[in-house]
Amino acid sequence: MTVTLFIPCFVDALYPRAGISMVEILERLGHTVICPEAIACCGQPPFNSGYWDEARTIARPVLESLKAAEAVVIGSGSCGAMVKKFYPELFANTDHAELAKQVSARTWEFSDFLVNKLGATDLGATFPHKVTFHDGCHGLRELGIQKQPRALLASVRGLELVEMGEVSCCGFGGTFAAKFPMISTAMGEVKCAAAAETNAEYIVSSDSSCLMHIQGLLSRQGKPTKTISLAEVLNHK
Repeated sequence: MTVTLFIPCFVDALYPRAGISMVEILERLGHTVICPEAIACCGQPPFNSGYWDEARTIARPVLESLKAAEAVVIGSGSCGAMVKKFYPELFANTDHAELAKQVSARTWEFSDFLVNKLGATDLGATFPHKVTFHDGCHGLRELGIQKQPRALLASVRGLELVEMGEVSCCGFGGTFAAKFPMISTAMGEVKCAAAAETNAEYIVSSDSSCLMHIQGLLSRQGKPTKTISLAEVLNHK
């Protein structure tokens, strides 16, 4: 099929290897991948901050760009939840209400698309390291993304997955980290401590924004643990 890949703005700007890995994986599975340049941001920051009119201004062109897409795949549980779960709410009782529902029905988070749409779990990856997995809040709570990443990691050669004892928010939350930096930092430190207890070499997540926050704290603490996106692990040979 033809997959319209929505690369979140922070992945495009800061973690391009995650986006490139998604493209290479999907193409290796035989699909055509297109990445519309017109899509820059899903509009989640103003939406989460209560500025829904501004969010609609950003999101409207996104909807228009996706209206003909066969399948929309988003490399983030956070942005995926915005398009799939919150666009219908954001555009309710507007001229774009029906289009928002149609696009929502065709939208998938990357790991969910691989496992539940394509039925692909073994991508031939090799990653001989001990890892732990961080569940991003939006993906876990809004999209039910929990088993899918683990099914994919279970087929990676040489990888040992050790679960953290506590499932918690990393503290990033987009605008939350900017508005409440001290609380955000404290939450991130709890997450880093939970990861450290696993003795994992890498923290893996479907959300590069979470990893950005966690890696910043790890680096400032002088900890050796590294972060890496799920897509990069799945594309590693």
